Amino acid sequence: MLPPPETQRKAAQSGRIPPGLGRQEVAMMGSQQWQGKADPFGAVAVSSVSGLSDQQKTSKSPFSQFKDVFLPPVLHPLNKTLVTGDQWKDVDSIQEERRSFLYEFCKKYNSMKKLRTHLVHIVSRIYVEDRHKVLYCEVPKAGCSNWKRVLMVLNGLATSVRNISHDDVHYGKHLRKLDSYDLKGIYTRLNTYTKTIFVRDPLERLVSAFRDKFEHPNSYYHPVFGKAIIKKYRHNANEEALETGSGVKFKEFIQYLLDSHRPIGMDIHWEQVSKLCYPCLINYDFIGKFETLEEDA
Repeated sequence: MLPPPETQRKAAQSGRIPPGLGRQEVAMMGSQQWQGKADPFGAVAVSSVSGLSDQQKTSKSPFSQFKDVFLPPVLHPLNKTLVTGDQWKDVDSIQEERRSFLYEFCKKYNSMKKLRTHLVHIVSRIYVEDRHKVLYCEVPKAGCSNWKRVLMVLNGLATSVRNISHDDVHYGKHLRKLDSYDLKGIYTRLNTYTKTIFVRDPLERLVSAFRDKFEHPNSYYHPVFGKAIIKKYRHNANEEALETGSGVKFKEFIQYLLDSHRPIGMDIHWEQVSKLCYPCLINYDFIGKFETLEEDA
């Protein structure tokens, strides 16, 4: 089992073996070969695709080149406090408390081990801001649109967040994701950049997603998700509801979420944070909360 976050930081500072890697695994990092090149990662294979659909297996993705690549079981946080100065001590204390809480949760439920087979997806939702060396993992319905605006300003793509439209944020392709870099680029950024994540109370996030996608006209979520939900969970549904997918009730939405045999897959707007950002595999340097956004920002 990995040591708690504070112990990891001290170990990293002293130059000892990186947290999460045994001596044998560290040796492997210098000797393993991957497609004729020294493997920069070392321990846990990410080649498992047993949980993917046939379409996902055959479609091209940035990770297709990483078929037999190895990743360390845990990427340790940066060896530094987040801020300096007496006025910021409370901020750093809160962050250490949140990181420790997360560590204990992951240890209790053995989440680090359980999630290793999903490493192929680990960086697909992480945005990169190279100028200031920041990584941000996107959690929809937790302020992600505005945080992506902030990243665009930091990257020099705009002078103010107020000048960036909704479409530019979500469809403009102005920000790079971590999975667009090569292996060395991914590894280097994960271990040297400040890794940030903002989360939200799960129930509040679900309500926000439901209201946004199902209580207002939506040309995608109604026909794709709404029709499937109404068809399975509404008895005696009328023809209009089955045809349009409009008018999904919150109870039906919850039934869909709890159903292990749901008629359609999950969506990022209500997917669990553990399956979007993998906080039991990546030790985020800064954990913000939507509920304390003013203080955390």
